[in-house]
Amino acid sequence: MRHGRPDGSVPRIAALDQVSLRARIGILAALVAALAVVLVSIAAFVTVRANILETLDANLLQRASAAAQSELADPRQLATIPTEVLGAGDIRLALLLSDGRASSAEGQASAPPLGVDELAVAQGVETSSARTASEDGIQYRVVAVQAGAGQALVIAQRLDSTQQVLTKLGVALPIVGGIGVVLAAFAGFFIARAGLRPVDRLTAATERVAATGELRPIPVEGSDELARLTRSFNDMLGALAASQEQQRRLVADAGHELRTPLTSMRTNLELLAAASRPGAPTLPDSDRAEILEDVQAQVAELSTLVGDLVELARDDVPLVVHEPLELTDVVLRALERARRRAGDVEFVPMLVPWTLVGDSTALERAVLNLLDNAAKWSPPGGRVRVQMRPLDEWWIVLEVADAGPGIAEEDLPRVFDRFYRAATSRTMPGSGLGLAIVRQVAVRHGGAVWAGRAPEGGALLAVRLPGRQPRF
Repeated sequence: MRHGRPDGSVPRIAALDQVSLRARIGILAALVAALAVVLVSIAAFVTVRANILETLDANLLQRASAAAQSELADPRQLATIPTEVLGAGDIRLALLLSDGRASSAEGQASAPPLGVDELAVAQGVETSSARTASEDGIQYRVVAVQAGAGQALVIAQRLDSTQQVLTKLGVALPIVGGIGVVLAAFAGFFIARAGLRPVDRLTAATERVAATGELRPIPVEGSDELARLTRSFNDMLGALAASQEQQRRLVADAGHELRTPLTSMRTNLELLAAASRPGAPTLPDSDRAEILEDVQAQVAELSTLVGDLVELARDDVPLVVHEPLELTDVVLRALERARRRAGDVEFVPMLVPWTLVGDSTALERAVLNLLDNAAKWSPPGGRVRVQMRPLDEWWIVLEVADAGPGIAEEDLPRVFDRFYRAATSRTMPGSGLGLAIVRQVAVRHGGAVWAGRAPEGGALLAVRLPGRQPRF
């Protein structure tokens, strides 16, 4: 008995692992063809044999019935009639009485094979009988019909010619079937070769990607399952190419952004080191303090930039627990932090209760980035509107609007891009990653972001998030 593995799976046959898929399909086609040939051959042989015997029985019964109605039914006449009257030299004829005695035609070497079937016909139990009997290694087809009261006329014919036909048929069917099996195997192999050609292209493409790193799409032919697989593979290659391009851009942009503060910091440190050498001119305390303050500011800027880069470099959702939270609480915490470093900028919150499932830390940082951006562009004593506005039962928009100069029309589509800074903001502090982090957090929570002009005259940055209002 064949047992499976403990997990219920069937053990693999090691030999099949060494056979190619084309060969497996060819072998499978040959096996299916062989099974079909065996079944068809058996059915054909049985059907032909049954039809031949049925035809032979009908012929013999017709002869026996005709003989039973003639003078052959008289035992005295039967002995004087030669066999040629029956029209065949391979026929035996006998008249069987109900007591078991039999009379054979003159000239026959012996009577037909007699048995209980023929005796039952002679005794009137059966009207006729037909069977195959063997005598001296020779097979006969024996039929019997009633030939008056208490007797039966029995005719037996040798099956040599019939056996020859069946033998030839038994030899021809396996030969033809074997040819069919071979043709089926070749057909299966060539069909598999043609059908697996797209798989070969996919295999070559994966090997090319592994060897060269090239992400060229594969030509697609047709609309079957393999064509769909090829399209899916091309989509995967496209996504991988886009990811690589984003990584290259991130590294290039990060290198560009890091180069400026590092160069400035290196210059200041070299100046401090030169002033500390023996015999060097003394650096005034005010200049030294200014250089140290500049270095501290550059270190803080580098720390912020590195933190933003680490946040944006994550390709997947951070490993945090998403839990139900109140968006109003998140905005209030971000407002408290923003007020401490916004100077005289006033924040005007217009909040409504809203519950969603998400990462409170990431959402708070995104809201804080929006508030810091608005404070940076607001004039002294300016006001920043922070409004939560439900769109419907399932969506809410968080708007942050300032009274600054606003965003130029050509800059609106790109304000959320990594490292993008408008021409008017390149001299201002910042890494150019804050709004990119806002978009990343919104997308991770199933939302979206956009920019526009606020009624107050400045910039309007909006975040759409899913959720619903709590029911009290």
